[in-house]
Amino acid sequence: MIKNTFLSVLLLLVTVSLFYSKPSYSVQNQPSSILILGDSLSASFGLKENQGWVYQLNQTLRQQNAPYTLVNASISGETTGGALARLPKILAKQNIDYLLIELGGNDGLRGFPPKLIKNNLLQIITLAQQKNIKVLLMSIKIPPNYGDRYNQLFNQTFVEAAKLHDIPLLPFFMETIAIKPELMQTDGIHPNLAAQPLIVEFMAQTLADIITPPLAQTDSH
Repeated sequence: MIKNTFLSVLLLLVTVSLFYSKPSYSVQNQPSSILILGDSLSASFGLKENQGWVYQLNQTLRQQNAPYTLVNASISGETTGGALARLPKILAKQNIDYLLIELGGNDGLRGFPPKLIKNNLLQIITLAQQKNIKVLLMSIKIPPNYGDRYNQLFNQTFVEAAKLHDIPLLPFFMETIAIKPELMQTDGIHPNLAAQPLIVEFMAQTLADIITPPLAQTDSH
C-alpha cells in the first residue's frame, strides 16, 4: 500500500515537472528577433525584396539554423521622425529582442538640424529600452552638401546618442561601397545588386562581433 502510494506520488511529480518544463524549453529555443529600422539602404531600393541584404542575410541565418532572425521594418525615404512615429505600433505587433537603427541619411540629405536628428534617435532608443530591447545604432555618413561644419555636427549626433545610452555604435556599411561606382546604382546613392553580398558579409561579421551567442558567419570564399 505504501509502495503503491509512493509510486503514484513520484509519477505525479514527474508528470508535473515535464508539463512545466516544456514551455521553458520552447522559449529558450525560439530565435531572437533583430528589428532593422532603416531607410532605402535596407529596404532594397531599386531591387526586388529578395535581392536586398536584409533578406539575403536572413536566408543565410535560417539555412544555418542560427538563433537569430531579422525583421525588416525599413522604408524608402524614412527619416528619424517618421520612424519614431511608427515605432510604437511596430513594437506592439512584434516580439523584438534587438533593434538595429539605420536612420539619419534622409534627415542629413534634407539638411535637418542635427539636434532634431539626435533628439529623435534618443527617443527611438528610449522607446526600445523601455521594453527591454537591446539597441544597436549605425553611424550614418552623408556627402558634404551642407559644408564641413554640418557634417561634423551630423556625425557627432550618432556618437553622442550611442554614448548617452551606452549602446554599440556600428560602422556604416556603405563607407566602402559608396566609393566604388561599380557597386552603386545610377543615382550614386543606393547600392546595386552586386553590392548586396558584400553588405551581407559586412553585417554578419559586425553583428557577430557584438551579439552573443554570435550570428552565423557567411562564407567569404
